[in-house]
Parts: sequence; C-alpha cells; structure tokens
Amino acid sequence: MKRRNFLKAGLCGCLGFSGIERGIVGGDQRSGISRIPLLKRELGRTGAKLSLLGLGGVALSGESPEAVAAVVREAVDHGVNYFDVAPSYGNAEELLGPALKPYRDQVFLACKTQSRDRQGVLDELDRSLLRLQTDRIDLYQFHAFTTVREVEQALGWRGALEAVTQAKAAGKIRFIGFSAHSEAAALRAMDLYDFDTVLFPVNYVCYFKSGFGPEIVRRAMNLGMGVLAIKALARQPWPDESLKQFWPKAWYQPVTAPEEADLALRFTLSQPVTAAIPPGDIRLFRRALEIAHAFSPLNDGEMRRLRRLSEGLTPLFPLPYE
Repeated sequence: MKRRNFLKAGLCGCLGFSGIERGIVGGDQRSGISRIPLLKRELGRTGAKLSLLGLGGVALSGESPEAVAAVVREAVDHGVNYFDVAPSYGNAEELLGPALKPYRDQVFLACKTQSRDRQGVLDELDRSLLRLQTDRIDLYQFHAFTTVREVEQALGWRGALEAVTQAKAAGKIRFIGFSAHSEAAALRAMDLYDFDTVLFPVNYVCYFKSGFGPEIVRRAMNLGMGVLAIKALARQPWPDESLKQFWPKAWYQPVTAPEEADLALRFTLSQPVTAAIPPGDIRLFRRALEIAHAFSPLNDGEMRRLRRLSEGLTPLFPLPYE
C-alpha cells in the first residue's frame, strides 16, 4: 500500500464515531443523541448559564448559508445556547448573523477583537454588530493575547480597553473577557483588569505532559471569573502535514479515536470550566454533542487510562510559552 493511502486508511479507521464516513455531515444524525437538552453551568459571577458545549464560528466559515442555518438550528435544538465567533474566522460572522437571528434572545453570543488600540476596537465592534445582525454582544473578548507587552498595550492608556468599556457603558457589550495561548499573558491580563471570563486551552495532553493550563484555571476561579475551554479535542501538532487535508480547518491534529475523544472531552468538562468549544469542524462538533449529552466526570481509572493515551504525544503548548 502506498504511504498516502496507508495514512488515509489509518485516519479513516480512527473515525469510527457516529459514522463520519457514512455521510454524517448534512445528514440527520440526531436520532442517536439524547433529546434531553445539554446541561448548563453558571458563567462565573455573570449570572449567565451556558450549555456545556458552544458552537465555534470556525466550523461555519466557508459553508453555505443553508448549511449554517441547519447547523445552528440543530445546535439550538440540542440545547446549545453558547455561540462564539470572531472577525478573523473568515466569513463566519456574515453566515452566523442571519442563521442565529431567529434565536437571538435565547442564546449567549460571544465575539472577539484582535485590535489593541482604541479606534480599532470601535471600528471592529461596529462591523461585527452589523454582520451579526444584532444590537449587542453578550461577551466581547480580547482575542489571542500572546505576550505580556501586547496585554499591556491593549489594557493601557488609549488602548483597546478604553473602547471596550465605553461600548459596555453604551449597552453594546454585556461582559468583557479575553482569550490567550500564553500563561504569562493570561496572568498579566488578570493582574491588570477585572475580567468576567477567560477563554483558554484546557487539554489533557497539555495538562499531563507540560502542566500548561491548571494555573490559569485556578487563578480564574479564585477571582470569580468564568472559564471557557478550547482545545478539548486537540491531540498534538500535526505529525504529518499531509494529514491536514482531512481536517482543513484544524491547525493541529484533532482527537478522532472514539475512546480517546470521549475521555478527552470529559476530562475538560471535569475541570472547573463552564463550557468547551470543540475544534472548528462540524463533524467534531457533532461528536462532541454526543459525548456531552452523556457526560459524567472521569473516574480515577479513566483518568489513568487517558494519561496512558497521552504518552508519546507532543503538547500544543509546552511551558514556558511566551
């Protein structure tokens, strides 16, 4: 067997869950998922309650308006009330806006900005509101803080924070948060401003192999912040770039083996987080729905099993990560 065909066969063999290779995308796979709405958890001190899973805008980018409307309707039908998007996610805002409009008052809409200056945020927020066809964002987040210097710029004099707090006073924003892939940046952000939420990787490989993540979760809990998790179904950096063709929206290798996916997502949801955003692929979102509907915290034996599964894997975010 040629190497390319061998890799493809191996990857498809891992996709035993929910019949991805049997036409799950665009089909009606809901009959195999519980009809009981997803559990909801409180989001820190905000008073909001979010479903265990959120639908991330990356999964919607590049799809047809009809497909996006169907996915949003399916998500709401399963009790998903948390939707996350950003201007950097291709055309996701333009697609999500009309699809979410019939449910806008029932859901919690999170958006982001990568602008670090005052005027940039004002311009970007107004564009997002227009594209999303709404008059308010429930959670507006500084997107992808990576360095301490960047944090200090955004939160300093004439920085982006001035515009965000101004928009909140005007009723365009309800809560303020940030996302980060750097512990140093996240800790500095929490030092400088009383944020409502943090969106951060909470991932089994990073926890077991590099200790990346627990400190941020502990600090956020001590401050009464809501913790939103990303990278729950991330496995490691791509071991072979040719495999990316099967998951074109993922910059890392996702977890696809059924047992590992179940344990990985349940690991994240067993931490003190409010909700998790699956990787940007509709197939993985639907698999995550199945797991979340049947969620139970990992027991000691399952935790040991997951730790063994992480052996030999490379964490996405080794410490220190600046």
